Amino acid sequence: MIRFLLGRLVGLLLTLWISSFVVFAALYLAPGDPISFLTGGREVSPLTLAELRHQYQLDQPFLVRYADWLGGVLHGHLGQSIVAHQDVSTLIGARAQTSALLVGYAAVLIILGGIAAGTIAALFKGPLDSGITLGTTVGLALPSFVTAIALISVFAVDVRWFPVFGDGSGLLDRLWHLTLPAIALAVSSSALIARITRGALREELGREHVETARSRGIPRRKILRRHVLRNGMIPVTTVAGITVAGLVAGSVVVERAFNLNGLGSFLVQSVAANDFPAVQAVVLLMVAVFVILSTVVDLLYPLIDPRMARGGTQ
Repeated sequence: MIRFLLGRLVGLLLTLWISSFVVFAALYLAPGDPISFLTGGREVSPLTLAELRHQYQLDQPFLVRYADWLGGVLHGHLGQSIVAHQDVSTLIGARAQTSALLVGYAAVLIILGGIAAGTIAALFKGPLDSGITLGTTVGLALPSFVTAIALISVFAVDVRWFPVFGDGSGLLDRLWHLTLPAIALAVSSSALIARITRGALREELGREHVETARSRGIPRRKILRRHVLRNGMIPVTTVAGITVAGLVAGSVVVERAFNLNGLGSFLVQSVAANDFPAVQAVVLLMVAVFVILSTVVDLLYPLIDPRMARGGTQ
């Protein structure tokens, strides 16, 4: 088990380091110059231009800039925003709570709703299974922005059950404001989890050892708990973990649709303004969250099936 954990930890650190290099290099090679935004397109003297480039380290070689940036990241300093003239960590901290609450809310809806719907569809054939299958098919076909527009039109404008825009204040009020965005973010993913759960459990129900357990008179509840659910949850956990990790990036569209002051909206604004330090910080944070959540999913496998820890990475 210790070897398993150490291997995952080393893989996590290596992946984060490679990701940081890719993020920095991608923006370094991207078209556009933040200096043009700072000068507003006006002509400035070569001396002023040189001072600006020196102030934001744009005159340094690539590897020097990357080493300085990575050193700052390791010490919690993500650079200074070219547009806001503030520390990027401060700007992100003011918005991260909204994004974290939105993603966490959507993750709960995805996991509970998707697994529950998939389990019901797998265990109860007939009209119930057909209805859930039809619903998940429609859910998979709906992009999040289409779902967001439909939810705003019906529940915020027509019946006025929920607010249209804004983050709210206080935990309960914020949850109320984030209900429609969380549903819009969760619909497609929960449909996917439901389909995966249904298929995995149906496959386990048809295995030979399950039929053998039935023939021996073992109670159905015990068969489901010990054999079907435990084995069937392994692929479900994999897909659910990757799906939840991807919500961080997927929240960009939903945050814009509901005018939420989260990391997604901040990223769009920073890209439009060529605010390289802000874009680098937000993208790196999203990649780090994805990698960390994926690693957490790997660590959950031995809890679901201890045989995977004894077998190393299998």
